[in-house]
Amino acid sequence: MSAAVRPVRTRPILAVDDDPSILGLMTDILSGEGFRVLAAMNGAEALDLLADDPPCVVLLDMRMPTMDGWGFAKALRDRGLRYPVVVVTAAENARLWAQEIGADAYLAKPFKLKDLVRTVDRFCAADAESSIGPSSAYQ
Repeated sequence: MSAAVRPVRTRPILAVDDDPSILGLMTDILSGEGFRVLAAMNGAEALDLLADDPPCVVLLDMRMPTMDGWGFAKALRDRGLRYPVVVVTAAENARLWAQEIGADAYLAKPFKLKDLVRTVDRFCAADAESSIGPSSAYQ
């Protein structure tokens, strides 16, 4: 996939993971595909980033210190915020966890890089803003 054929995106991707290697990998791959990526090491950092730069999608690990994925999802609901959320976890029950928090999709670690890019493309396409909402992404 080439960044040259992608539409200009104004909204970033918010990647949230306490593992610096996973966070760096997601940031590097998606930046290389022409996306702007905001990185947070936990849910509390992610909430701080939302105020200034609303994302087109949140890539959310579930097990993190300070504020985990469940706490982040609850804080979004409590604030009346709605962004597409993709749970990214190594847990065997990734699908169940995604459903528990009302996520729009999930990626099980280790994930294929093409699946990461394809998932982000689905939520960050130029017309995605008009179709934000729960999806049947549990494939």
